[in-house]
Formats: sequence, structure tokens, C-alpha cells
Amino acid sequence: MPTVVATWPFGQTAVRAALPLLRQGRPALDVALAGAQAIEDDPAIHSVGYGGIGNSIGTVSLDACVMDGRTLHCGGVAAVENVRHVAALARRVMERTPHVLLVGEGARLFAVQQGFPLDTLLTPESVAEWYKTRPKPNANPAPNPRDQGHDTVTVLVLDQKGSLGGVCTTSGLAHKLPGRVGDSPLIGSGLYVDDTAGAAGATGVGEEIIRISGSFFVVEQMRAGRTPQEACEAAVRRLSSVAVRRGVHPARVAFLALDVKGRVGAAATSRTNFQYAVSKGNKVELVQAREIDAEGK
Repeated sequence: MPTVVATWPFGQTAVRAALPLLRQGRPALDVALAGAQAIEDDPAIHSVGYGGIGNSIGTVSLDACVMDGRTLHCGGVAAVENVRHVAALARRVMERTPHVLLVGEGARLFAVQQGFPLDTLLTPESVAEWYKTRPKPNANPAPNPRDQGHDTVTVLVLDQKGSLGGVCTTSGLAHKLPGRVGDSPLIGSGLYVDDTAGAAGATGVGEEIIRISGSFFVVEQMRAGRTPQEACEAAVRRLSSVAVRRGVHPARVAFLALDVKGRVGAAATSRTNFQYAVSKGNKVELVQAREIDAEGK
């Protein structure tokens, strides 16, 4: 069954925006991009796109990537300022350059060349939130990612032709150091999509997801015969075991997966309270993911 899934409760907005295109028979990547862009445009969501909370100097810096499961074509942008629709920009990188990833000022210049308008991404509400949550004077200027919320939106789609596509987009860690890049624009970390195995996305502490190439790990588990649910649980256990080796408690991280049969899976570390939105025919449901503790239970 054609399916759309998206991370977090606000993923319901993404799924509802994507469903009309899915019913029209549009390709999976078109559908996923429409869903992600609906979140990028929502100023009430302070972890993605317009209205995102700024970095340590108050600038909103966005990351995104896209991937086509049929061809494995992919593209990403990182540390981009003044461009609202960075997921669409990542697709332009995929389609119009020989590269996979553009960053910083180079990505912004490419956006201008491609006709993307430059935009102020701050809103009065996001500025107020930045002041409210910024580190206290004399505190470490770089917040510990493990102590922060990370509500990246990842949208995964199985289209009517049985092909997969995915998009991941975020404004990243609030009050991060300028130039910090998490997992979200990195193919294999925040997103990986392959029609021969499945699609997966991640949300949470990007530094921990990068450490295990999280989304790629989930897809390879599905390639080996595991269900999407089993694959996500395996990724959480892998991340937790690495944290134990490092002498730290597993950070808040979640994985979401979709295979070519339309089966969905999700799992998270303890205390993440991860929920995801999924299409069920014409309905959109919010599902609570299974949490796995530091002992892998």
C-alpha cells in the first residue's frame, strides 16, 4: 500500500500535505518533499525551517538532504542561512550538480543561482525563545547536544509504483556553534533510501547518529531480512552499546523505517517519547514508538 510516514507529532502536517500528491501517483520524492516543505514553512515549529531557533550568535542555520530509492541519487546542504526551502535546495544539488553535499556560503550562492529567494528565517516568537533558552552568562558557549531537544522532520514515502523516497530537514541544535552540522544533511546518517532494501531516517542527537551511520545501518538490517521494526530496534541497541563503550548514557535518538511492502517500524532510546505520523488509507494516525533502555530491553 502506498504509504507516507513522518517524524514527531508535527509529522501529521507533513503526511496530510503529502497525501494528495501520493493519490495522484506522483513519484515518492515529490511526495516526501511536499510533506517536508509544509513543516519548513510552519513558523510554530522551532526546530525546522522558518522560525527555527538560532545558533549561539542568533543566526538560523539549516540542514537538509534528499534521496531517491530507485536510482540512489541524493543531495544535501548544510549550514545554510537565509534560504527557507533547504530540502528543495538539496534536491537541486542532486539534480543539477555532480556533487552530493554543498555547505555554508557556497550552498547559499548556489541557491541564489537557482532562483531561490533569500529570506529572514527568524520570527518574533523564535527570537523570544532564543533569549529564553540561551546559555547563562559564563556558561559553556557550546551546549551539550545530549541536553537539547532535536525535532528533525524526516518524511519517508512508498509511492504507487512501489518506489521509495525520503527527505530530512532541520534547523538543528538550538544555540549550536556556528558551523555545527548534525546528521540531517548526511546521507547514511540522517537518511538513507534504497528500493532494494528499504528507507530509514533518524532524529535526535546528531552526533550519536553519525557515530553509527544510523540510517544506513537500519536499511542494511532490512536488506539482511529484518522487518522495519526489528531494524530500528537493532539500531537503537547498536547506538546504546556504543554509548556504553564511551562511558555515557544513551542520548535521545529515534529511528523510523519503511520497506517496499509498506511496513513501518520505529524505535527510540529511553525517555525520548518519540511519536511518528503514518498514513492509513485516507486517515493519518499518530503512533508511539517502542523505547529501548540502555541494556537493550
